[in-house]
Amino acid sequence: MGSVGEVPGALGLLTVGKGTGLLAQGTPAPVRRTTTVAEYDLLAKLGNNENPYGPPESVLQAMSNAMKYANRYGYPDGGIVDAIAEHHGVKPENVLLGAGSGEILDVAGTTFLQDGKRIVGAEVSYDVLYQHVTALKADQIRLPLLPDYRQDIPATIAAVKANYRDVGFVYLCTPNNPTGRIVTKQEIAQLLNGIPADVPVLIDEAYHHFVDHPDYATSVPYVLEGRQVIVTRTFSKIAALAGMRLGYAIAPRGLLQRMRPYSTGSINAIVKWGGVAALKDTEAQARVKRVTLELRAKTTAELNARGYPTIPSDANFFMVHLRRPVQPMVEEFRK
Repeated sequence: MGSVGEVPGALGLLTVGKGTGLLAQGTPAPVRRTTTVAEYDLLAKLGNNENPYGPPESVLQAMSNAMKYANRYGYPDGGIVDAIAEHHGVKPENVLLGAGSGEILDVAGTTFLQDGKRIVGAEVSYDVLYQHVTALKADQIRLPLLPDYRQDIPATIAAVKANYRDVGFVYLCTPNNPTGRIVTKQEIAQLLNGIPADVPVLIDEAYHHFVDHPDYATSVPYVLEGRQVIVTRTFSKIAALAGMRLGYAIAPRGLLQRMRPYSTGSINAIVKWGGVAALKDTEAQARVKRVTLELRAKTTAELNARGYPTIPSDANFFMVHLRRPVQPMVEEFRK
């Protein structure tokens, strides 16, 4: 999550070309070298935008205390759904848990892309979702980024209108993975007011906690208004629970009723208690955000000064122009 790990992490994903050219994961990934547990513990893993600091003591303690439920079904879960609902000012019926927000994205695809429906989103954006869409054999309408690497909201509106009856849902990742650029609150309003009201819009806020931009805002208030908006969040980043797998969706009851049959309900007892503790420990989250933004600013400034331009980011990662093919650099970092 800190910038020291983000630079190679961004390099491992893609690099910036001239104009809007993004060289994505087009080259097949080589077979990874097998490492022992001891070796893994010594390595800095740079490619997944993880939180390198680990869960705070409050979360570790809560999860340790919950180990007594490891052998039980129907265990007390710490009130995780109620805690999330209270945190966002919604009702428990507006919350759907997932094994990371990645499961929520999969569930949304399975729910809304049946019967020939299409997804509308940006090219480039979070590719794991689009891999699931491909597995579903659903069509994709992917719109190029603008010259400044922001998502093209007018083009998205036009695409939805032109394909209205065939659109299953719209996907926005903000800040966007892998560019780190936000969709402003003004652009979110423009989109929601510019497309038919019954088209679901999934707004992926996995990196919400790292944004410090005056034109950004969460889209949860649109759920309270009853708009067809699904907001996804994760405990993987700011709360450092990537390996424990906990995320959630905030959405109107009607949308979640359609999604629930496709949810596995596979979240474990331990992380539910950890999630409740993480929501309460705002001091730890603020500390991670502060350190991450400081390191991001320092590292990008140094890269820019050395002639390696970076895209302005509001996430816990950024993209950098290497001025050379990316795959050999990935291989060097693997050594």
